[in-house]
Amino acid sequence: MVYETVPRTVRIILLGEPGVGKTSLILSLVTEEFTEHVPPKAEEITIPADVTPEQVPTNIVDVCLAEQSIEQVAEEIEKAHVICIVFSVDKQETLDKIATYWLPFVRDNCPDDCRKPVILVGNKIDLIDYSVIDNIWDIAEEYPEVDRCIECSAKTLTNVSEMFYNAQKAVLHPIGPIYSIEEQELTERCKKALSRIFKICDLDGDGLLDDYEITVFQKKCFDTPLQLQVLDEVKSVIAQNIAGGIENECITMKGFIFLHCLFIQRGRNETTWTVLRKFGYDEGLELTHSYLYAKQLNAHGGKSLNVERGGPYTVDGMLNPTELKNVFSCCPRVPWHNLRYTVPTNDKGFLTLQGWMCRWTLMTLLDLQNTSAYLAYLGYNFLENESQKTAIHITRDKKVDLAKKQSSRNVYQCHVIGPRACGKTSICRSFLGIAHKKIKAHAGGGGGGERGDGQGGEWCISTVVVYGQEKYLALREIPIARASDPLQPHEVNCDVACLVYDLAAPRSFEYIARIYIKYFAESHIPVLIVGTKGEAAGARQEYILQPDVFCAKYQLLPPQLFHVGENKHDIFVKLATMAAFPRHLKQFARLAGDNSCWWKAGVGVAAATIMGLLLIRMLSFQRR
Repeated sequence: MVYETVPRTVRIILLGEPGVGKTSLILSLVTEEFTEHVPPKAEEITIPADVTPEQVPTNIVDVCLAEQSIEQVAEEIEKAHVICIVFSVDKQETLDKIATYWLPFVRDNCPDDCRKPVILVGNKIDLIDYSVIDNIWDIAEEYPEVDRCIECSAKTLTNVSEMFYNAQKAVLHPIGPIYSIEEQELTERCKKALSRIFKICDLDGDGLLDDYEITVFQKKCFDTPLQLQVLDEVKSVIAQNIAGGIENECITMKGFIFLHCLFIQRGRNETTWTVLRKFGYDEGLELTHSYLYAKQLNAHGGKSLNVERGGPYTVDGMLNPTELKNVFSCCPRVPWHNLRYTVPTNDKGFLTLQGWMCRWTLMTLLDLQNTSAYLAYLGYNFLENESQKTAIHITRDKKVDLAKKQSSRNVYQCHVIGPRACGKTSICRSFLGIAHKKIKAHAGGGGGGERGDGQGGEWCISTVVVYGQEKYLALREIPIARASDPLQPHEVNCDVACLVYDLAAPRSFEYIARIYIKYFAESHIPVLIVGTKGEAAGARQEYILQPDVFCAKYQLLPPQLFHVGENKHDIFVKLATMAAFPRHLKQFARLAGDNSCWWKAGVGVAAATIMGLLLIRMLSFQRR
């Protein structure tokens, strides 16, 4: 069934046989007194939002078959949000017509997948001394769209305002999506939504809601604390009605779901809907677009991202596959199930805290909207955070970084480019400290394969300390199918490029030399050239210039030597430093021959930054 979104104005239509009191009910509501002489039909009435309990403008429409055609009545049904079918409690024939005529007529004028809620209204209870509610349960069972039944009296004003309030509630807090009247049970969608909410509110992850967690939940949803006596009464009701609903004086998920079922059975749909909407659900019990995707959260215009630390984790600092699945049990799936990348793990392959942060960081770099959605699924904005925007900082444009020759970001993208079988995979995996044998097992053809998926290649991401600051360096291996294939723009654009060649292959350097000249020589992207398989005697490269001469000509750092037998961590530090401080390559070339100068330059930058901060503080102090 399709459920419409909550309307900004509620439109109520009154149907029924002549003489049952439809017009009298409307006039009694408006004038707050009974009128003996009423017109055949009341004009459409609009009740302002500020006088309705739900603060929503409400239109009330009277229908009179003596003055309107069947087509006009059908048109009114189509425009209405809720239908009140009125019968007279002292006339059985008016009740019989509900099942034999009015409900079928309403169905015929509503789509099968979007039935509108119906309120059955028994008027003139001042004329009898018994209830007729029991007589209409069979009707309600046959027609699930019947939301509730109300007995009232236009003459004595009994339950008149309650009738219209319940009609309003049937639209704003519909029972259909959350409760099955036939099964007397919550719908599966509702149970799934409440299960997610329970897991978010279970702050310590023990499967129970203790008094503190219940208080936080109450404050979040209803903006008011829950009195201790009321909380004890709630626990008592749960304990008396469902086994396993209370454990160690705490509410279990079973008890939490039962409690909401009880709310609905007692006509308090609005309580459950308030909770559902606070956690982002719409009338179809789907998370809304605005809840999943925070406004003004995008990475357009060349901006890049910083991800703040945060999110669920385990006490022991490791996530095995079962724990990882449990963390995302309130999400559609584990978010990284179809991504090809590697992050730091322990010896058993379990995700470390560093690996956890790396995965979030890379997902944010590749798919910001997905990060926003999963933060919402996990309840990031449950406590003090207003939205996912507080988790993600969008930094200034890269062009500004280049102009200032320094970056404020903490996430950098490095593309590892080279011919097939040159050792690109070995470089990427050694960044994570993967054992030598494992690297060989995965290196294969250096990450060859088809391109064109928009991302392509394998990713490895970890952290590097650059001048005392922790930076994320994401290495993306660019797969090469054929040496003649051109690089695509998304394969070239990055913060720093690592061009790799095989020292033992005479034609290997020629490939990256041509790549550099064609794609990087005129760009602002820093480039580091790395020669792999340095454990073997290097072959003379069959190119017009040897690697060291080539680098000198183009004012690049000299070729860096790498082999899997040792972890050349300084290569990754240099790559991250070049990305973080996008200075002109000539400045790097001047430092190339002197490692001490390299580090002194870094200290100089750091010192200048510190002095700048001190100066700002001094000026601020003097102005006080």
